[in-house]
Amino acid sequence: MNGISGRSALVTGGSSGIGLATARELCRAGAKVAIAARGVERGAAAAKALREEGGEAFFLPVDVSRGQDVHRLVEAVLERWGRLDLAVNNASLAELTLAPTAELPEEEFDRVVAVSLKGVWLCMKHELPAMLRGGGGAIVNISSVNGLSGTPMAAAYCAAKHGVHGLSKTAALEYGGQGVRVNVICPGAHRTPMLEGVFSRVSPGEPDKAEALYRSRIPQGRLGDPQEAARAILWLLSADASYVNGSILTVDGGLAAGLA
Repeated sequence: MNGISGRSALVTGGSSGIGLATARELCRAGAKVAIAARGVERGAAAAKALREEGGEAFFLPVDVSRGQDVHRLVEAVLERWGRLDLAVNNASLAELTLAPTAELPEEEFDRVVAVSLKGVWLCMKHELPAMLRGGGGAIVNISSVNGLSGTPMAAAYCAAKHGVHGLSKTAALEYGGQGVRVNVICPGAHRTPMLEGVFSRVSPGEPDKAEALYRSRIPQGRLGDPQEAARAILWLLSADASYVNGSILTVDGGLAAGLA
């Protein structure tokens, strides 16, 4: 895609699932990629794999709910490559407590919002000035189809993802005229470690039953491959999407088409 080769990029939550698939697609398109994640062993392994595939990548352990961690990440990119052009804010929690709204512990609500909403804000807080200094850039924030409607048993996650939409649209309005585009991807059910964990918790001992229920709601009748979401993200980051700003794009096999 146009405008990717030679660019510097960072991907939070880049050690597995859609994040890793996106980092891989960026490397294949010629970008230099910084992977950020909390898990050191898995993150280092992911960056090593990308280098072995011919990409230029490095890993930095980061907790996106901590401002000092995010600042350190962006500074590391600037120190290594001199600029930050592209960012994918994908970090999320691998495990969620599924409970009705009134039964959700306060600490769980705070934990989810700290990563899935505050973490996106912190990333943009540090990414945007770096991009402005370099003359512009593109950001894609990763939401979910859960950010498009209510989601029983997932109040905090649902609220955080709705919040990502408002945050992203606001930043798009503020910085679009200065050369930075901000867009959102809403993935549906993709075959990732996070979703596999949901299946196991929803249907203990019989995750296939939960998966079958998910598939039954998807018009295309299957789960997505992380690479399918990654390619949509890459397009939004590319110059081919130069007039796309403040948009929310679903990548879900048609699931959201049936939402009210």
